[in-house]
Amino acid sequence: MDSIDIAQVRDYLLQLQDQICHALEQEDGKTFLEDAWTRGANGGGCSRVLEGGKVFEKAGVNFSHVFGDQLPSAATAARPELTGRSYQALGISLVIHPLNPYVPTSHANLRFFIAEKAGEEPVWWFGGGFDLTPYYAFEQDIRDWHFVAHGICAPFGEEVYPRFKAWCDEYFFLPHRNEPRGVGGLFFDDLNEWGFERCFEFIQAVGDNYLSGYLPIVRRRCDTAYGEREIAFQHYRRGRYVEFNLVNDRGTLFGLQSGGRTESILMSLPPQVSWHYNWQPEPGSPEAELYDIYLKPREWLQE
Repeated sequence: MDSIDIAQVRDYLLQLQDQICHALEQEDGKTFLEDAWTRGANGGGCSRVLEGGKVFEKAGVNFSHVFGDQLPSAATAARPELTGRSYQALGISLVIHPLNPYVPTSHANLRFFIAEKAGEEPVWWFGGGFDLTPYYAFEQDIRDWHFVAHGICAPFGEEVYPRFKAWCDEYFFLPHRNEPRGVGGLFFDDLNEWGFERCFEFIQAVGDNYLSGYLPIVRRRCDTAYGEREIAFQHYRRGRYVEFNLVNDRGTLFGLQSGGRTESILMSLPPQVSWHYNWQPEPGSPEAELYDIYLKPREWLQE
């Protein structure tokens, strides 16, 4: 069995936070506000938020490393064997809400979890991934996004991309709306089957290549002209993002149930959002195209 090096994971995630924030600052021209926080003996973290930029209306990149003697019900409901164990959870989570409606929102996270009990082997795993939520979708952007995801997975086995792509489609789905949140990417959880070192290599590949999938799309679309109609649709679709994060997202539920820092946990929510009763897009409109063509699981690299 590989030795488990939590310090190595922590160092990487902190370095990745620095790397991503620097790249987004270079893209936007505005700097992140840094907010370090602590839970005393139960850990802490560092939240970084950029608001009101010329490219990004809001971007948040959050690192946390928290400890506890008792797991919350969100964790033990799915894994009853973890009941009675102490735990450590550390990770980085980021959400980028661009200003221009033609630039998609994007989310990524990487996390490591370990639960321990005297006299027993530790239970550990990695989880995370990234996904894309467009408002006005472009096939080229989506194919390029999935091409990067495929390239990340390829060195780890030909079955990895199809497996984690399908998992992403299934996870980022709103059952109460019967629709996907976006056009997918990668999602994985409970990853320990390759041993610690190989699993850690994989999350580094995901983290190191995330922006190479996202920033080219940002640059391609950020100067597209838009008006009030596009802004209104962007705000309406952002409502789906809020609904998923508050109703379905495991990370949000775990953070709130474990007594996490609410301001950091809800950092992912967009600054402007709207809901309209029983709204439907006009048939044949660009807004309807999102629903009719793109908000459906597809094999983007095989078509």
